Amino acid sequence: MTAPAVLNDEAAMRLALAQATQAHAAGEVPVGAVIVLNGEVIASGFNQPISTHDPTAHAEVVALRAAALRQRNYRLPDCELFVTLEPCAMCAMALMHARFKRIVFGATDPKTGVAGSVLDLFGYRELNHQTLIEGGLLGEECGDLLRSFFRERRAQQKALRLAAAEAGGQGGLPPGVDGA
Repeated sequence: MTAPAVLNDEAAMRLALAQATQAHAAGEVPVGAVIVLNGEVIASGFNQPISTHDPTAHAEVVALRAAALRQRNYRLPDCELFVTLEPCAMCAMALMHARFKRIVFGATDPKTGVAGSVLDLFGYRELNHQTLIEGGLLGEECGDLLRSFFRERRAQQKALRLAAAEAGGQGGLPPGVDGA
């Protein structure tokens, strides 16, 4: 029996991108995450707040829950997270509480990112755990997937608005629908 190959950072991020692609296919914001321990993936996840009706079901939290169950411990001090988008405050604090050794993200998040974009929660030396943060790994690919998703979303919303405007004489219902 051969030992599993130890992942390098780029390979781990490509697995996170594959998770993000699954999120996109499910109609979720395409963010994916993998958790690595000693060079092996022990958990993965993708965004699922829409499908699960759970605002905490971000890719990082989904993967974190799976890793904690697998390790039978809520503390994961030797683990590394690879995620396609800079973590938000909720995810950052969950990862700090779990004592992650390192977090590597792809795209920055200029609206809610807290690993340096909007805030730097990981930079507060007053907090009881310090996590190594690295950003920008495959950042262009990660960002392209997100931009593509939101471009599609905006086009869908525009098409719905146009259809509603065209049906304006029928109380906002699309043509052929009489509301009975």
